[in-house]
Amino acid sequence: MLQTELPMNRTGKSIGDLKQALSREYNQVNKHLFDAGVRKQQVDCIGNKIVFTTLHKRVYAMRKIDGRNRDLTRTLDVMLIDEFKQHLRKHFTATFGFSIVSIFKDYDPHTELAVTVIILEEDVEVYL
Repeated sequence: MLQTELPMNRTGKSIGDLKQALSREYNQVNKHLFDAGVRKQQVDCIGNKIVFTTLHKRVYAMRKIDGRNRDLTRTLDVMLIDEFKQHLRKHFTATFGFSIVSIFKDYDPHTELAVTVIILEEDVEVYL
């Protein structure tokens, strides 16, 4: 007899459920810091990595300054990214119980695309 059902995990939730929750919570952190949500988002879970590919709307003032002083806006971008990563780490640890090794993020102001990679101590499936 073939087994057609997938084994149950600890919480009874699927990877799809987790990805939806991750997407919502990422957007909440973004709204908290920038008063705006992301415009488009994709979440991928690969082993012990969670990858967010997001489209953000560039703050108008930052766009204007970019043309005059890119060094200044690059410094501000790095500061904002660092602040975002701190908030994301605290929020995801509290919300999902993740044991996070590291968070990497970069943002391209010209395309308004950002990629965030969260590296966990264990595979994502352990948290289901």
